[in-house]
Amino acid sequence: MRIVAGTFRGRRLQAVPGQHTRPTADRVRESVFNILGDGVVGARVLDLFAGTGALALEAISRGAVQALCIDNHPAALAAIRANIDQLAVADRVRIMRWDLTGEMRRLALGAIPFDLVFMDPPYAAGLLDKTLTRLAASGALAPDALVVVEHGHRSSAPSAHPDYMPVDARRYGKTLVSFLRYVV
Repeated sequence: MRIVAGTFRGRRLQAVPGQHTRPTADRVRESVFNILGDGVVGARVLDLFAGTGALALEAISRGAVQALCIDNHPAALAAIRANIDQLAVADRVRIMRWDLTGEMRRLALGAIPFDLVFMDPPYAAGLLDKTLTRLAASGALAPDALVVVEHGHRSSAPSAHPDYMPVDARRYGKTLVSFLRYVV
């Protein structure tokens, strides 16, 4: 696994040992960021179910100004920390250990709202719609924030939410990526 483009292009990232995480493949990440284009520059990024932090770190490499990576698994948090240290971006990327099945309002406490959110919940856990609903209610999203959701080919796209407007959806083998615009 490596950073695909930007300042840290080609730099390798530490993976999480074992089968607990399912990192976004380089080619999927590259395609997603090609779709996002210059929309990443200057963005404040939230990476939910961050795993290795690859999506947030790719965004930083491509011009995002800050990122917050959230995960609950100790091995994932260790990999994110190692990747942040390796790229020397601790001043721009924070880590939070948190079980996202609970309340999300604390995301908004004292924070500048997020412009870009990556969500890659465990495919079989049924967390997608619940997390989207809680994220919208959190107060942590900027108006018109873009939420990029990775989900499995066997799961349906995120169901209709009054807080989000579907913008795009792409399939990459067994991976589906949905792009949702937060509407206030």
